[in-house]
Amino acid sequence: MDSAYEAVWRPGAGRLAYGMQLPVQAQSALFAEGWEPGAGPGDLVAVAQAADRHGFAYIACCEHIAIPRRLAEAMSTVWYDPVATLAHLAAVTERVRLLSHVAVVGLKHPLVTAKQYATLDRLSGGRLILGVGAGHVREEFDALGVDFERRGAVVDEVVDALKVALGPEEFPEFAGERFTFEGLGQAPRPVQMPRPPIWVGGSSPAAVRRAAVRGDGWLPQGDRRAELPAQIGKLRRLREAAGVEEPAVIGAIAEPLYVGEPGWEAGRRTLSGAPERIAESLREYGAMGVHQIQVRFRSRSRDELTEQMAAFGSDVAPLLND
Repeated sequence: MDSAYEAVWRPGAGRLAYGMQLPVQAQSALFAEGWEPGAGPGDLVAVAQAADRHGFAYIACCEHIAIPRRLAEAMSTVWYDPVATLAHLAAVTERVRLLSHVAVVGLKHPLVTAKQYATLDRLSGGRLILGVGAGHVREEFDALGVDFERRGAVVDEVVDALKVALGPEEFPEFAGERFTFEGLGQAPRPVQMPRPPIWVGGSSPAAVRRAAVRGDGWLPQGDRRAELPAQIGKLRRLREAAGVEEPAVIGAIAEPLYVGEPGWEAGRRTLSGAPERIAESLREYGAMGVHQIQVRFRSRSRDELTEQMAAFGSDVAPLLND
């Protein structure tokens, strides 16, 4: 990975970093705040710029192509395209990295994905982190003619192909069971060398193995704190057994946060209070081997969210590595 990436993410060399999934771009009933359905592109820009100002390591955007009626009430149908969204936000930010969390890369030919994300890396000046996952909505696969039952094997091959297609060669060569390409040039090439980092999402046994063997990082999904040490240990053992020497960047999704006392019902699991209390709790992630935490703030408006981000960056973040 390039030196700028390693300066932040090389395990053991840096601080416990923090990033966030963007609001508005995904509006599942499981996590969207009440103000988000009335929000739009201007709110996304404001939040991305706040992340840029307040030390967030990345902003993230998820991918769903189409939501079936059976899931629409719970998931909603609002899922912004990650490439378009992150490219838009790249133009209005300077430092923060751009993470697809996650791109369902098995739905597309790897050369299509490589073209999109190499362009994003070039447009952003080398700020892409490509987060990938297997996906879970069968109807999306059916509509695109992709075998849902074999999606894990497809993702494994796509990740291998992307490592080549996003590498330094203008005319990459790859020969797999499903995808083969040679003699086909793609430019612009990514800025990051030898390629942009690939973080693997998911907490199933297959996803953890994929992250261990193929990923530069791991993005767990749904693991509570008590479950993470065992998962991290498993990932490290699998990585060592596969002969992968470079340590993986290990992530965690923290509990919902509110810096200070909310004065309103913010949810039983929300971690709130003084900055010292929040930082002390979050430092437990670093102690178990986590390198970056994804934070989410409870909020009733865009302004409250950006105020929370500012408070976290100025008052909590400096205490994360005490």
